[in-house]
Amino acid sequence: MKALGIGLIGTGYMGKCHALAWNNVSAVFGDVERPRLVHLAEANAELAASRAREFGFARSTADWRDLLADPEIDVISVTTPNQFHAEMAIAALEAGKHVWCEKPMAPALADAERMLAAQRSSGKVAVMGYNYIQNPVMRHIRSLIDEGAIGTVNHVRVEMDEDFMADPEAPFYWKSEAASGYGALDDFSVHPLSLLWSLFGHVEAVIASLAKPYADRPLKEGGRRAVENHDIASVLMRLPGGISGVLMANRSAWGRKGRIALQIYGSKGSILFDQERMNEFQLYTVAGRASEQGFSTILTAPHHKPYDRFIPAPGHGLGFNDLKVIECRELIAAIAGMASHSIDFNHGLRIEKSVHAMAQSFREGRWVEIAPA
Repeated sequence: MKALGIGLIGTGYMGKCHALAWNNVSAVFGDVERPRLVHLAEANAELAASRAREFGFARSTADWRDLLADPEIDVISVTTPNQFHAEMAIAALEAGKHVWCEKPMAPALADAERMLAAQRSSGKVAVMGYNYIQNPVMRHIRSLIDEGAIGTVNHVRVEMDEDFMADPEAPFYWKSEAASGYGALDDFSVHPLSLLWSLFGHVEAVIASLAKPYADRPLKEGGRRAVENHDIASVLMRLPGGISGVLMANRSAWGRKGRIALQIYGSKGSILFDQERMNEFQLYTVAGRASEQGFSTILTAPHHKPYDRFIPAPGHGLGFNDLKVIECRELIAAIAGMASHSIDFNHGLRIEKSVHAMAQSFREGRWVEIAPA
């Protein structure tokens, strides 16, 4: 497969993550041609030029539409705020580019549906930025479930908590705008939903409660502005096979930095995982004498693929950006027509439908069934 030409829209936190992944994927995996970093777009020309030098892109622009007409670009990474995803992803697909779009698809379900329609019409590959599913720990947990190591799964709990919005006097910014989405539901809950999809399949029904801990926030220029979405979500779920589930998300949880806590309970054991300790998980099985039964801590190691592509020794640990490199490799595999452990726009839309079903459930105070994408 020839080296892919890459375009990048947005150079903030996630834009840098994409740039690092495109820079490192060939060195880590060794079975793909090094991507060509062709063209980068930012909000102004000076910032774009600076980021292009830092990230290694050949050209830069203050107009993201310039990337659409660039014949050297095969794939466009979309890493802008949520409300711009639909317009940019659809335009890229219509221009004949593959797309790697950060989550969520779009604040409005109709826009997410248009994104999937554009992908289907274009025949191009379009995947979402759900890197937590790429953790070798998650892949091994899936294999343990498939092997029946903990018997028949009957209950799952997943929590996602961070404290970047815990301070009531933190300035208002775009994540508190209604234009960015529901808040914790689509900013946060989509990540636990991606893990549930990778382990069990898509959620089938939900009932949700949302909370707004702070009614308003200060503006940098003075005064205050009302918070327009909800920072806390609590959801009861029904998963495939009749598995009961609980999802809780909180963007204002003091002391939590990057927590996605997963608890899986089965008829013969349990599995526990926490993203803040992303290189280990706990396994309990009923095998052996009751007097010695207890949770075992398993550290990631080269036999947890593809950990071995990064580090030859157990227990040394991968990081957030390493998961993004794995995600990048899965995207390249999809473009090559190979099997890929990615969330494409089809599965991405099902996650979006789950989020909107949760919001509908909160508004109407009832269980909501989730239709297939």
